[in-house]
Amino acid sequence: MKRYIQYDDNELLYLLTQNDKAAFTELYNRYWQKLYALAYNRLKETQTAEDIVHDVMVGLWASREKINIDLLENYLATATKYAVLGKFRKKERERKFRNSLQQTQVIELSIEDKLQYKKILEVIKNEVEHLPERCRLIFKCSREEGKPVKQIAQELNLSPKTVENQLTKAMKQLRLATKSFFHSFFSFLF
Repeated sequence: MKRYIQYDDNELLYLLTQNDKAAFTELYNRYWQKLYALAYNRLKETQTAEDIVHDVMVGLWASREKINIDLLENYLATATKYAVLGKFRKKERERKFRNSLQQTQVIELSIEDKLQYKKILEVIKNEVEHLPERCRLIFKCSREEGKPVKQIAQELNLSPKTVENQLTKAMKQLRLATKSFFHSFFSFLF
C-alpha cells in the first residue's frame, strides 16, 4: 500500500480503471479531507458533508471504467460542489412542500383510496426496478438524490442530452404503467 503514496493522480486513475482497489483507497485517503471541508463549509452539517464525500467517491469508483479526467482534484471538487448544491435544492423543495402542505386543505382518503395509492407506489417501485440499468441509475440519481441533469451527466460521463433522454424514457414507462391507477385514484376529485 505504501507504494501508492508515491504515485501521482494520473497513475492512480489509470490503476483505478484497472479495478485496483488499493489505488482507489489511496485516492480516497488523499482527497476525503479536502472534499469534506468543502462540503462542511457550505452545509455546516457533519453527517451530510460525510455523506456527500462518500457519494462522490462512490461515484468515482462506479464510473472507474470510463474515467476521462484531466485534473482529479478539480473533478472531485466540482462533483462535491454539485452534490452540495443538490442538497440545497432538495432542502428547498422539501421546505416548499412542507409549506404547501400547511396551506393546503387535507383531503381525507377512504380506505379504498389508500389501498389504491399503496398499489400505485408499488407499481412505480416495481417499474423503476425493471428499467434498463443505466436508465434506472439516472432516474434514481435525479428523483431520489435530487441531482441535476448536468451533474448526473458529469458523474456518469454522459452527455446531458443522453441523461435527459433516459429520464424521459423512464417517465414515459412509469406513466404508462400507472395510467389506469391514476385515473381511478383521482376520479373521486371530479
